[in-house]
Amino acid sequence: MQVKLKKAISFFRLNLEGAVWIIALCLLAFMDPANTQQSLCLLHLAGVESCPGCGLGHSVSSAFHGDFYGSFRQHPLGLPAIMLLFLRSLQVFYQNIKYQQQKKPNYDKDL
Repeated sequence: MQVKLKKAISFFRLNLEGAVWIIALCLLAFMDPANTQQSLCLLHLAGVESCPGCGLGHSVSSAFHGDFYGSFRQHPLGLPAIMLLFLRSLQVFYQNIKYQQQKKPNYDKDL
């Protein structure tokens, strides 16, 4: 039981960055792109109407909802951001899998 918990904690710690990007993309996919009322953006809360970060978030959300023209209109880097974040998370997972495989002792050499 303790060994499984240690492995789970180690896996989570090594893949934290990839998990954060995947969770962020999932949250943006479920966000309503037309909703501009509630926000955690400091610029939006300060009264700035056209925040580039909010525009990028709404652009990503519109792209996940299939509105590619609206996505590009809100921020032209929305679609590239989706691809880059998804590829970066895959890269993190792949690098950590390779790292874990290199850490394992190679018992076949003794045979």
